Amino acid sequence: MSVKILTDSASDLPLSFYKENDVTLFPLKVHLDDTEYEDLLTIAPKTVYQAIREGKLPKTSQVSPLLFEKTFTKMAENNEDGIYIAFSSELSGTYQTAVMILEQVKEAYPNFNLTIIDTKCASLGFGLIVQAAAKLAKEGASKDEILKDIEFRCQHTKHLFTVDDLDHLAKGGRVSKASAFLGGLLNIKPLLNVEDGKLVPIEKHRGKKKLQRRIIEIMKEQGDSLDKQVIGISHADDEAAANEMKELISTELQVKDFYISSIGAVIGSHTGSGTIAVFFLNKMQS
Repeated sequence: MSVKILTDSASDLPLSFYKENDVTLFPLKVHLDDTEYEDLLTIAPKTVYQAIREGKLPKTSQVSPLLFEKTFTKMAENNEDGIYIAFSSELSGTYQTAVMILEQVKEAYPNFNLTIIDTKCASLGFGLIVQAAAKLAKEGASKDEILKDIEFRCQHTKHLFTVDDLDHLAKGGRVSKASAFLGGLLNIKPLLNVEDGKLVPIEKHRGKKKLQRRIIEIMKEQGDSLDKQVIGISHADDEAAANEMKELISTELQVKDFYISSIGAVIGSHTGSGTIAVFFLNKMQS
């Protein structure tokens, strides 16, 4: 029996991916104009970015516990083995809720074989882990083999984020209002990383070009066998900037391939439009 792969919408993969790879999607929620939407299913990222440009501040919430219960119970009844690859527990309560619901379901179905992984990753960094797991599942890999691959990638996936608008991060409490004001005046762009599941500012650079060069420098310093890797690039309503980043990386580095995706409505609610993120492994499996 093949292993069922499950994940949530914070992986920022397109809806077509779930259908084509038989991966179960758990959508997080976006709250906008007194309406609750399901990320990827009932709201498009562009809607969120336009709302932010109009001065609105969308709120987000975790996956519905009822959806977890229904999905897990059905899998248990069908005697399906599964792996739920979850959004970082430091950025959402989704992982903890899934673990709680699994414990409840296992009271009725003690032999239910579902493993929940806290990736400590976000956006397409998380999405590339899901893609690799889905590929292994399709190829008939064992659950242990898939888990080993997931855990390795979780430990070695590097996230490099830059945001276009510090003011939006300030509204969400991510940076101080004074920093946002000065950043806007001086054209200072922050470079952020995900460390142990949390979004952490690591450097500041004046101007887009310097920031792009620094991202490539970090890839050179920390990337392992980039010519054997698919490099992830995600963007918040700025595909041109994602393609520009791709071309700059291509001129400096030999990489196997690129995968470009849009940052979804949930992550985008916190970053605002114009965000660019680059993802790669700092170690390849031997």
